[in-house]
Amino acid sequence: MSLTLRVLAPDKSVFDGPADEIILPSTTGLLGVLPGHISMVTALDIGVMRVLTNGNWNSIALMGGFAEVEADDVTVLVNGAELGESINSSSAEAELEKAKTNLSQFEGQEPSTEKLKAQQVLSRARARVQASKSLNP
Repeated sequence: MSLTLRVLAPDKSVFDGPADEIILPSTTGLLGVLPGHISMVTALDIGVMRVLTNGNWNSIALMGGFAEVEADDVTVLVNGAELGESINSSSAEAELEKAKTNLSQFEGQEPSTEKLKAQQVLSRARARVQASKSLNP
């Protein structure tokens, strides 16, 4: 028994196929989904989704959105997503360093729109780096 997973971004279908297990970056922490999971809807944070298929873990960088689990069908609707295997690790790490430097200029300052945007850019860059590295949890 397996899950049917669909990961949809506004501009493309990122993943559509079977999965044995899914780990989602929900806004309340990591959420595991196995076949037979209770039906639910959850908000997703910027982070890395892990998908177990045929004994191999794959990573997908998610840029926030929602996930719906209904019977053994999981639909993930996100603002953006990228398969970990298609991310250039060295350019993702360079983007992460640039994002850290950019955010550091706001250190000690009051919250602002610019600071919030810099934090989001950092979160996205961090997710891309994590997804680009094949990790087996």
